[in-house]
Amino acid sequence: MKKYFQFLLILSALSVIPFWGNAQCKNFAKKAKIDLLPFIHDGIYNATVLSEGETAELYKTFYSGQQYRIAVVAEETMPKVEFKVMDSKRKVLYSNKEKGFAKTWDFTLESSQQLIIAIQVQTVETLIDEIAKGCVTVLVGFMNEEDKIQK
Repeated sequence: MKKYFQFLLILSALSVIPFWGNAQCKNFAKKAKIDLLPFIHDGIYNATVLSEGETAELYKTFYSGQQYRIAVVAEETMPKVEFKVMDSKRKVLYSNKEKGFAKTWDFTLESSQQLIIAIQVQTVETLIDEIAKGCVTVLVGFMNEEDKIQK
């Protein structure tokens, strides 16, 4: 009976680990909100754990006439993160690789559309024992209409 209890305890501890990692990423994303200023965060935290060389995509609808900022932020221990913003036909509208791996991009669209935000963690050229792994977040902010009028 004691071995059965130990097995259940270990199994339940292991099942909590993925949720703890996701909670840490969400907390990281909340701290990264500062990169959106002076834009207002849309309230959605898109964060995940990625390793070097891994990619992820986020599909999001953006509306015409609204000024937006996309911020892609990774933990400091991570290699550079490339992000591309593409239209539904996968035509690249922006790539931060061409801008020195900038963390943010500000834009306004002429027509409402769904865009694809593709992120890729770059690989490290030096050989190390462990592959770099950490939280990467994609945050979207918009400019308040009242702020635009005051400027």
